[in-house]
Amino acid sequence: MLENNALERQRRVERVKSTWVTVRLRDISFRIDQRVPLVALALLIFTAVVLVLSISYGEYDIAPLDVVNTLLDTNQDHPDYSNLRLVVYTFRLPRIVLAFLVGAALATSGALLQGITRNPLADPYLLGVVSGASLAAVILIVWLKDLPFYILPWAAFGGAMLTAAVVYALAWRGGNSSPMRLILIGIAVEGVLMAITELFLVFGDIYDVQQAYVWLAGSVYGRSWEHVRALGAWMVVFIPLAFLGARGLNMLGMGDDAAKGLGLRVEQHRAFLLIVSVALAGAAVAVAGAIGFVGLVAPHITRRLVGPTHEGLLPVSAMLGGALMVVADLIGRWIITPSELPVGIVTAMIGAPYFIYLLIRNRNR
Repeated sequence: MLENNALERQRRVERVKSTWVTVRLRDISFRIDQRVPLVALALLIFTAVVLVLSISYGEYDIAPLDVVNTLLDTNQDHPDYSNLRLVVYTFRLPRIVLAFLVGAALATSGALLQGITRNPLADPYLLGVVSGASLAAVILIVWLKDLPFYILPWAAFGGAMLTAAVVYALAWRGGNSSPMRLILIGIAVEGVLMAITELFLVFGDIYDVQQAYVWLAGSVYGRSWEHVRALGAWMVVFIPLAFLGARGLNMLGMGDDAAKGLGLRVEQHRAFLLIVSVALAGAAVAVAGAIGFVGLVAPHITRRLVGPTHEGLLPVSAMLGGALMVVADLIGRWIITPSELPVGIVTAMIGAPYFIYLLIRNRNR
């Protein structure tokens, strides 16, 4: 009997190992699920197709082939070449690229938080990060109107970082901060911040409140290459840092005691990854407003596609989150044309039913 159990365990280990691919970059090596390259390639192709369709759709329709030729700059003899470049590069491509970056940032942030808290239902809203950014933005829009508007992204990012610091400080007890305390205190802080935000909106000027509500809905409308560069600069720094923390996240998933036994400095690593997660979520919210559910849905779907190992989970989650945002932006532009729905409303319409499904599925386990 014991021999049979040992053989069965050995077969399971061999089956798991057969799905791994070892990647070596000079002195660094890591293992990823062999499904990761295939899923990543499929997402890349899907995103490229949606990007072309999204650029082609609008009040000034452009044939998909003309979009491709304009992007490749191979249609200089086209009779409407100057207008094509203006529409593609000035009006449509920046918002689509920004939508992808925002989705990638939120998805990576959500995947990090799910790993830190060991909770598959965690997302940037869980720790009050988005609510902190929203409160800072509402204060600036409604009550500090004399300040320059370009300060808004920095105010939103500062609100997110300050909220995360408060949550972590309140969760700290006895020399450590358990994932459960982070979750519970984050939920409580989020409730308080949402109540304060509503209070500011109730007593604000109606015109300013309307502006605040547009920002709170989340949108990439009217965004330019300046916004793309601002968010891109943050992601160039923090996305690689998130990937470097993947192995530590795998250890944290085994529990704090097991992670310590493997030599991981649990609290330092948790705090480091929390900072990276907040930085990504705060930067995304700062340029596009409060957009929900992407940080929840993308990592959860990715986990089902490529497994729970974070070396593959994090990059594929980023790609899936970006693809979801590009699709949501296209749906928002199409569903009530010639007007458009803010992308945050579309992601909520997609994400809320999926979240309910996850709750029911986890309850039945």
